[in-house]
Amino acid sequence: MTDRTHSAEPGSHCGCKLGRVADKYAFTGLDEDLIAYWTGDADEQYSTRKLATHVNQRILESALEDAGLPPKEGEVENTYRLLTDDVSSGTQVQTRNELERDGVPIEQIESDFVSHQTVYNHLTDCLDTSLETPSDDERLERSTEKLGALQNRTEAVTADTVAQLERNEIIDIGEFNVAVTVTVTCEDCFEEYTVRDLLDERSCNCQELGAGDN
Repeated sequence: MTDRTHSAEPGSHCGCKLGRVADKYAFTGLDEDLIAYWTGDADEQYSTRKLATHVNQRILESALEDAGLPPKEGEVENTYRLLTDDVSSGTQVQTRNELERDGVPIEQIESDFVSHQTVYNHLTDCLDTSLETPSDDERLERSTEKLGALQNRTEAVTADTVAQLERNEIIDIGEFNVAVTVTVTCEDCFEEYTVRDLLDERSCNCQELGAGDN
């Protein structure tokens, strides 16, 4: 098993920038969330860059609420994208002007935004959290789960699309099932495997062919 440790008491914010920001905006449960998402104890695992985005979006959301502008679904994410992503300077200026006009102290908000390095330092230094390299078995297990989820998602989207087309009488089909199979072919030994079989076997037929040549 991967060795993950964290000994700091969640909620006891430190004096680093992220800790000060958490205190300033009265964020509750932030340390627990950061630890869970970074170590993979949550439903998914975040990089420190994605965690920085998570923190910054919470800062922006809090600022909007303080200004009497409770954001609608997706509004925080879109506004943050317009402020930070590679958009035209005109679009960014317009977004900042609109926020300032609505009473959001955008300069202060942007100065409170944290970098991925700040998040990493907070996790490792302040929260004493470590993340070891996963074992080969863990990597295989995660990869199998990820590919399985993608396959299930593809099947569901395909089935839904076909059903919609059939309901709108664009295509004509009776009862149907959707099955998605992804195969991997080795260009050296020309063996073809399903992804699951390849991950289970951990190798193609090349090794056996090579052993027979000796």
